[in-house]
Amino acid sequence: MAEKKESSRLIANNKKAYHDFFIDETYECGIELVGTEVKSLRGGKCSIKEAWVRIDDHSEVWIYGMNISPYEKGNIFNKDPLRVRKLLMHKAEINKLLGKTKEKGYTLVPTEVYFSRGKVKVKIGLARGKKLYDKREDIARKDQKREAERDFKVKLKV
Repeated sequence: MAEKKESSRLIANNKKAYHDFFIDETYECGIELVGTEVKSLRGGKCSIKEAWVRIDDHSEVWIYGMNISPYEKGNIFNKDPLRVRKLLMHKAEINKLLGKTKEKGYTLVPTEVYFSRGKVKVKIGLARGKKLYDKREDIARKDQKREAERDFKVKLKV
């Protein structure tokens, strides 16, 4: 039998999270949306640069600051683009994350929003903040890697 290839299409990526934080673990979770928001996401109109995730007192996970632009043809059914949305996770995962975020320096940030088998998924990361010298070190490492690739490419052409 032929294996069915898992279809996944990226909607939004949070490069700023990788710049500002060390991502230790990632978790995939669903998101509670209304119909016009899904249609807007299919058009790729989403931003998670300013977004963050919080677990409330009732062990529910919420995403704040996620911007889903209103659907053009949605009229009265459009919701507020910056409204707080519930994330769907297993209770055991939520309890594990709750324990980790109680530790000093840990937070939850969304890293990707994508479609997986027709459903919208959000990948959240358990993150520790970077200091300024860590950010400079990462930038220097990326520059060195880019230079090495450029030199390698030049040597291949010659």
